Amino acid sequence: MPGVLLGARPPARRRAMSDIFQEVDEDLRRDRMERVFKRYGGYFVAIAVLLVAGTAGFNLWRNWQQSQRESATAALVSAVSQARTAPEKGVEALSAFAAQAGQPDLKAIARFDAAAAKAGTGDKAAAAQMYDAIAADTAVKPVYRDLATLLSVMHQMEKGEPGPLQARLQPLTADASPWRFSAREMTAVLAARAGDKDRARTLFQQLADDSAAPAGVRSRAADLAALYGKS
Repeated sequence: MPGVLLGARPPARRRAMSDIFQEVDEDLRRDRMERVFKRYGGYFVAIAVLLVAGTAGFNLWRNWQQSQRESATAALVSAVSQARTAPEKGVEALSAFAAQAGQPDLKAIARFDAAAAKAGTGDKAAAAQMYDAIAADTAVKPVYRDLATLLSVMHQMEKGEPGPLQARLQPLTADASPWRFSAREMTAVLAARAGDKDRARTLFQQLADDSAAPAGVRSRAADLAALYGKS
């Protein structure tokens, strides 16, 4: 029995000693944390405040941006509506909007609509100049600059010199161009205007045979290819 009692005490002592070491370790950790907080607590609070302020500031900025976009879009829609009922006033409104627009895409749309409104007044030469200004603006996306070139040429088809106009269209006829079918059709028309009926017929036939071309373009091209094939 004495042996058993003596043998039973050490585990209890080990548990007690373990508890003591754990308490000491926790006290040391707590003490270190208190010293760290006393030394750096101000920084932690400042960082937390900055994070909260930054999040709030970002949300305010995002809401302001959304509000600005909505206001700008509403102003553009108003100017476009005005251009439909009173083209000259619409041109002025759209040009004024484009001059002060902060968003590049909305600015480009306003400039395109202003040029279209100018064409609607019958002044195709002025419209072509407005499209040329868009095409020359490196701040405008290349795809829109190419479209402006296409529209400029379109408004000069009746009176412009065919040779220079075909040269301007040439880059747009490439397979990678999204405007290639319109550019090829206009090139064929200009060839016919220049008196080169064989080239016009060839270009129209190529468009008529191109399964990737829009149905309307293919239909017109087929008719014109047949027309110039008879002449």
